[in-house]
Amino acid sequence: MSDRADHRDRLRALEFDAFVAGAGGRLLHTATLLTGEPPHPPGAYPEAERLLRAALARTYAEWDRLHGGDPYDLARRELALRFAREPRRHQRPRGGLLERLTPVERLVLVLRMYEEVGEEQTAALLGLPGDRVRAVCARAVAALRSAGRGRSGTPAGGRTAGSGQGRRGAA
Repeated sequence: MSDRADHRDRLRALEFDAFVAGAGGRLLHTATLLTGEPPHPPGAYPEAERLLRAALARTYAEWDRLHGGDPYDLARRELALRFAREPRRHQRPRGGLLERLTPVERLVLVLRMYEEVGEEQTAALLGLPGDRVRAVCARAVAALRSAGRGRSGTPAGGRTAGSGQGRRGAA
């Protein structure tokens, strides 16, 4: 009986290792987006890695109970829930475009836009009404758009696109 249990444990570990090898990079990127840590250089995102390790540990603990379910969905849900439970830790991202967003805005935006989770599924996952998820996502997108406009305002040198026309016309 012990041989059978050992074989089952080895098989479980191999399946989980294959899952992490295939999905670990995307999950780490999701965790990095959530925590707002810059993705470069490698090893510079300890919060994202900590969040991912905790989510993967929970996924491994639930592995036998998946019964044909999607382990990626479970790992993503664990990432989102762990991030949502500790928002104070993630208040001050260290860079990037998402730094302007609140933790809830980051969470909703990453789930909806990067992970392509449906609005109703996001609402159910976070325990929020659908209209609240829609409003938070719209507010986050608007904040990113205004941040993008602020960064692309005036090109280097301080001149706008039309500012050189007067000189050309005068020459």
